[in-house]
Amino acid sequence: MHDIVISEFMEEAAVDTLRQDFSVLFDPTLVDRPEELLASLGVAKAILVRNRTQVRDDLLAAAPALQCVGRLGVGLDNIDVDACKARGVAVFPATGANDLSVAEYVITTALMLLRGAYLSTVSVAAGEWPRQALIGREISGKTMGLVGFGSIAREVARRAAALGMSVVASDPFVAADDPAWKHVGRVSLDELLSISDVVSLHIPLTTQTRHIIETEAFARMKKGAVLINAARGGTVDEFALQAALKAGKISGAALDVFEEEPLTEERGAMFAGLSNVILTPHIAGVTDESNVRVSRLTADTVAKHLKESAS
Repeated sequence: MHDIVISEFMEEAAVDTLRQDFSVLFDPTLVDRPEELLASLGVAKAILVRNRTQVRDDLLAAAPALQCVGRLGVGLDNIDVDACKARGVAVFPATGANDLSVAEYVITTALMLLRGAYLSTVSVAAGEWPRQALIGREISGKTMGLVGFGSIAREVARRAAALGMSVVASDPFVAADDPAWKHVGRVSLDELLSISDVVSLHIPLTTQTRHIIETEAFARMKKGAVLINAARGGTVDEFALQAALKAGKISGAALDVFEEEPLTEERGAMFAGLSNVILTPHIAGVTDESNVRVSRLTADTVAKHLKESAS
């Protein structure tokens, strides 16, 4: 039995740091063996997870000594924060540690979707020369619309502006006099959808934000716009997105997060054959560099909490 259980991947050096003071079970495959995971938590004081391990009543009941949850990332969809609070279990997300990775993902996919010229390797290698079909658009002079204006969106805004884009954002939780608005237009969601060439989501999944981008939202979007969701699955109605793509209402989309992960056969079939879609497996915030930052921040925060609790 162990003080700390780590059920998903983490930088080895950060794990070794924890081993200096605690007994650690590090098994990134535990997330796929839920019964073994629960059995390992008998005396655990901390569990470190990414986005797949579900920290809910059954896990909390199996871990009566649990003091904290370290989230190797920022989203808390897989953690019942209220249930943790009721049991006196602290939850520590790695806030800010993967901001740059997600921001670069958004800019990269925006460039790819607007230009539309980076998925032609197979045809060109086969001797085809589809130049006319691959004439795309420049990102300079376009408008980036950020739905949500937290730390990641602000990193996107800085990079978008450096590429010559105008940037607008919609976020009712950021005060109108916040200095962050100095170089970013503060607009309503409706206005953002109507004027943006690139719409990027930066919001949590809540009852208010579930399917915030749905059929009516797509109808309000600028024709030819592209959508990027590297925030949370469920904020976009994927069936409405498929319809908007097929109808040519929007010209492309990049999805790093989905309502069901991994995609079910039905969900995957929705996007099969669409050449204007980029699908990635929830990796926007995971790079070599961000994994180091996220792992070390989480390890340090959890170790500090356990040591303070013991003193």
